[in-house]
Amino acid sequence: MNKDQEHHYPEVIGENVNQLLAQLDAYISKPELLQDLKQSLKQLSDVKFALDESSIVAVTDAKGKIQYVNDKFCEISKYPRKELLGNDHRIINSGHHDKAFMSGLWSRISSGKVWRGEIKNKAKDGSFYWVDTTIVPFIDADGSPYQYLAIRNEVTELKRVEEELQMMMSQVLQIQEEERRKFSRELHDGIGQSLFSLLIQMDRLIGEEPESEIALLRQHVTSIIEEVRSLAWQIRPSVLDDLGVIPAIRTYIDNYTSHFGIGVKLESSLRKRLGALEETIIYRVIQEALTNIAKYADVSEAAVAVSDKESYIEVRIEDKGKGFETTSRSKGVGLFSMEERAKSIGGKLDISSEIGRGTIVILTIPSYKR
Repeated sequence: MNKDQEHHYPEVIGENVNQLLAQLDAYISKPELLQDLKQSLKQLSDVKFALDESSIVAVTDAKGKIQYVNDKFCEISKYPRKELLGNDHRIINSGHHDKAFMSGLWSRISSGKVWRGEIKNKAKDGSFYWVDTTIVPFIDADGSPYQYLAIRNEVTELKRVEEELQMMMSQVLQIQEEERRKFSRELHDGIGQSLFSLLIQMDRLIGEEPESEIALLRQHVTSIIEEVRSLAWQIRPSVLDDLGVIPAIRTYIDNYTSHFGIGVKLESSLRKRLGALEETIIYRVIQEALTNIAKYADVSEAAVAVSDKESYIEVRIEDKGKGFETTSRSKGVGLFSMEERAKSIGGKLDISSEIGRGTIVILTIPSYKR
């Protein structure tokens, strides 16, 4: 047993339960009340024992000062108990989460609400670990938190697997887009240019024999050239690589409105180029969401907004059409594709919809991934 284990530290939660149990017989004369109190205190002691055995537990005061940690907390953080008590959780701050994340956490628990989420922490030896965390505020008679109980379970291995899958998905998407880019260029610059050369030769022949059937053939070749250009655009628009995501979206919306008869209002505060993968994912998500609107929403108008929020990029696609039940929706290929694309760059996709009131799709890309 080390010195940290030999030292007595306050339990804070359920402290003195055993002493109270031993004294009850001397002060309680009613057998039923005595039995109920003993059973309740025993259950409290058992629950605390089970919690300490299964989870990483910490208790802080209203200002966030650590008042209690169990053995599992010391084990995973590699800090002795005496270095943790009296400190706050910045001692294990990994620096992974931004100020907005921590502010949101504190705002929620200080208002008396339970917070749940995953946190990346840093152990004393410099290693990192992830914990799935639930923080429960204990409320006093005035409705203000006087203590916070944090219950954590390590999910480091799960996060490692998730990150590997995310990296693999990102690589797959990059390869897929690169092949699209090559195929699109080949269609436009290869087959498209060959057809255009053929068109010039036909024009020369038509000039020599204006009444020949080549003129009719020329119309067919012209139609094929337009189809090839359209196909190349649909596979991957060159403007996405040359000028960026906003010009690409603007051109896509022009074609979309012309084809489906749905007017789309585009607003953007994005004034800079993003990474190639980020721009591609924004473009594909907007493309998929607008396609869904054309198929299912039954509207004549929609809206797209791309906002640079400094710490993240938000893309919002909205319609006021039929909507659908989000709780019972079957996840089609389109929704699955959008969600996986968002995850591949550490972003997230939120979809809200209401029958008769429309649908909102929001793609968020954190700044630290850019």
